[in-house]
Amino acid sequence: MSDLVDKAELLRSLHVPGDPLVLPNVWDAAGARLVVAAGFPVVATTSNAIAAALGYEDGERAPSGEMMFVAQRIAASVDVPVTVDVEAGYGMTPEELVEQLVGIGVAGCNIEDSDHAHGGLLDVDARASYVAGMRAAADRIGVPLVVNARIDSFLPTSRLADDHKRADAIARAAAYRSAGADCVFPPGAGPDDLRAVAAATGAPLNAGLPLNGGSQVGGTLDALRTIGVVRVSVGPQLYRGALDRLRSDVRLLSEVRRKEVRDPSPT
Repeated sequence: MSDLVDKAELLRSLHVPGDPLVLPNVWDAAGARLVVAAGFPVVATTSNAIAAALGYEDGERAPSGEMMFVAQRIAASVDVPVTVDVEAGYGMTPEELVEQLVGIGVAGCNIEDSDHAHGGLLDVDARASYVAGMRAAADRIGVPLVVNARIDSFLPTSRLADDHKRADAIARAAAYRSAGADCVFPPGAGPDDLRAVAAATGAPLNAGLPLNGGSQVGGTLDALRTIGVVRVSVGPQLYRGALDRLRSDVRLLSEVRRKEVRDPSPT
């Protein structure tokens, strides 16, 4: 238990405004080891990629037991802190969720406020109460779990009008931070939105980072540093890039195979 406490404290200490923790999100133990070998001090998972690799759609379509098993294997494969994307909590109580996370040896988690059963967003007060329950459970167990509260106001799935998204995100950030979240993550927020959330709430921010020239409204790493974010993550981008490479290699192999069928070597 003391090792996990140390990892959680290390993870929290790496959230520095203007010098953000950079998280390459992985979906298996092999990827986690590559991240550590590259010198990153923390491993993060992506539920989107884990679910896809298991053959499920994102949005809590994958059984929680399978998702947690993969997270456990990732945590067991490296010596650095691991933070896990647990979507909206898989219907567990906050106490059950924290007990599972501590049990599989992870130091932190993402918890989001999308309503996967009915669409839109979960009630802000109910979600703040959930975060508070997580913090209380972590305190009771004695592990300072790092909670990153994802705010989905800016996503199309939120069903919010564009002119209401920023105000909703600010309200949620303030509520989740007061409830005990260590940082908040509004994916899809532009630079002005990020600044507004930070200015209105003082909440430490996680932002998304585009890779390989991809378009993501958060901006470049330098821009995010200027805004003062404390962590950046890439979501399922690495997984999709790996699939693109696999797709290309499989097509090449298929072309070679067809050529050999058309033009067999003389015997």
